[in-house]
Amino acid sequence: MEATTLSFANLHQHGELFANLFRARRESFILKKGWDLPETMGMEFDQYDTPVSRWVAVHNGDGRVLAGLRLTPTRARCGIYTYMIRDAQRGLLDSIPADLLDEDAPVEEGVWEVTRGFILQDIPAAMRLRVRLKLISQLTSAARENDVRKGLALLPSNWGRWAKRANLNLSPAGRTMNMGGIEYQAVWMDFTQALN
Repeated sequence: MEATTLSFANLHQHGELFANLFRARRESFILKKGWDLPETMGMEFDQYDTPVSRWVAVHNGDGRVLAGLRLTPTRARCGIYTYMIRDAQRGLLDSIPADLLDEDAPVEEGVWEVTRGFILQDIPAAMRLRVRLKLISQLTSAARENDVRKGLALLPSNWGRWAKRANLNLSPAGRTMNMGGIEYQAVWMDFTQALN
């Protein structure tokens, strides 16, 4: 099992991995969860998949993506859009409640959003923890490489059950809310120890 942080600067080094990540997102979010999201050529994407983002992919030797997530700086801007959590708070997204945070969404250097996280549903239970730990380890490496002190994530509300095992310092950033039949919560991630 391998993990890779993808960016527009290194896509040429990773062959089909970037496309496979978007195919796995389609499988996870559109086919399995039934979410109404943009898709084309068998891939799920949205307006936040821009050159300022980074994508973490956990994959096997033949390029099959098992898990992934997206990192976007909170200072991002593309047309009217900034980043998903902030735009939801600004009322630009119908699928995410505007009152998801306890405070105003940050626009700050060193603070990045962590979204579109998934682990494929067909990963055997005995392997899921290993995949999750590999994903978190690569997320921490990506945070270090990009000087990310703090993350703002939208996670299933059971994050407290696995955060300690994954050695993540998480704290609530908003209320629990039902989205697409799943309970989610905005969460702060502290990466300051990873930067040392």
